[in-house]
Amino acid sequence: MKQLWTRSWSLVLPILACGLLAAAWGRELGWLLLSATGVSLMAAVVAGVHHAEVVAHRVGEPFGTLVLALCITVIELGLIGSIMLSNASGASTLARDTLYSTVMVVCNGVVGACLVAGALRHHTLAFRVEGATHALAVLAPLVTLTLILPEFTTTTPGPTYARPQLAFVSVSSLVLYGVFVFAQTVRHRAYFLPPETGAEEEHVAPPSVRVTLTSLGLLLLSLVAVVGLAKLLAPAIEEGVRAMNAPLHVVGLVIALVVLSPESMAAIRAAVNDRMQTSLNLALGSALATIGLTIPAVASISVAMGLPLELGLAPTQMVLLVLTLLLSTITLASGRATVLHGAVHMAVFGAFLVLAFVP
Repeated sequence: MKQLWTRSWSLVLPILACGLLAAAWGRELGWLLLSATGVSLMAAVVAGVHHAEVVAHRVGEPFGTLVLALCITVIELGLIGSIMLSNASGASTLARDTLYSTVMVVCNGVVGACLVAGALRHHTLAFRVEGATHALAVLAPLVTLTLILPEFTTTTPGPTYARPQLAFVSVSSLVLYGVFVFAQTVRHRAYFLPPETGAEEEHVAPPSVRVTLTSLGLLLLSLVAVVGLAKLLAPAIEEGVRAMNAPLHVVGLVIALVVLSPESMAAIRAAVNDRMQTSLNLALGSALATIGLTIPAVASISVAMGLPLELGLAPTQMVLLVLTLLLSTITLASGRATVLHGAVHMAVFGAFLVLAFVP
């Protein structure tokens, strides 16, 4: 019965979301239609990640977490790109705000929640230092080049890059992420596999080829629905932020929270089951994919459409970002973590949320 229910909702939700998208496209959204669009967006995200998990289960680790990370990145890029092309106010800083929020949510909120939830049950969580340090070694220069350095360049005014600088950072981001994926899936795949912890795991047979191909098709359908529905909701998100008298960069935080919520639950569930390596692969992999793939994409949109693109962070945000990288290095340095590490990450995440609304 449970399998039948799972199969039913995962098949129906992407189709319903695309149907609502077709019905609402080009129409003015009233409160009823706006609410239905928001619910459909969340449903499409959940369905998309579910089908990505099915594909991931078929291909195995660490390819599975890579599929999930790429799925999240495509959804997030669709949200950012649709709002950028809509010429909404704050569109020039949306990529920066979303990338910064994603890194803070992942490295503090998700990792912290995983450590707290897992350590409360298993006391000490084990993971491979090699895999964690590989991810941090790529994440540190990516966030520095994309979110900190633009504030200090002098060729162009403000927190922006000149075109040659933007081209270099875009290519570097893509190359670094590509090398990381090569190391994760080919050259050093063992670094990203869960260590032997002695915990009993539930082994479920991988889905058949037919089921996998069906999920792949429904995953693509879900992505189309998410991108289209996000474009319809973009004006409403801005109006909601203004109604709360919150800074406009909170839009980026909302996007990050919406997109990362299903993957966050998967990471926490893995940590509770004493699979912290899988949690880290999910969390850090999504942060790396977000920056490594989103920056080249939004840079291309900016240059092709002549749209402004601001990347540099404010000083307060830089401090929190540097603190996050330092804390992540300390937490992941030994390959073992406790509830104390999780509590510290959650405290930094709380500071991030407070300063997002009260800068």
